[in-house]
Amino acid sequence: MAKKQINVRVDEAVYAGIEKRAAAAGMEVNEYARQLVADEANDLRHRFLVAGDHFAGEWADHFEERFGADSQGAAPARKSGRAA
Repeated sequence: MAKKQINVRVDEAVYAGIEKRAAAAGMEVNEYARQLVADEANDLRHRFLVAGDHFAGEWADHFEERFGADSQGAAPARKSGRAA
């Protein structure tokens, strides 16, 4: 498969953030950036994320009502020590 090259200029602060995330992922900056671009071009991934966002928007209130949430967003524990 033929490869195409993309050159992107970013501010130093943006680069520092990318560099930090790449290091945390155990990747070189170029490899990390290549993966980000590939992920954004992935239609199946995009559809999944849109569907997940839609689901969360539609059902968030119902989950909150049923399970509640503490200040950290976690469901409260039952008396048995198990989550609701």
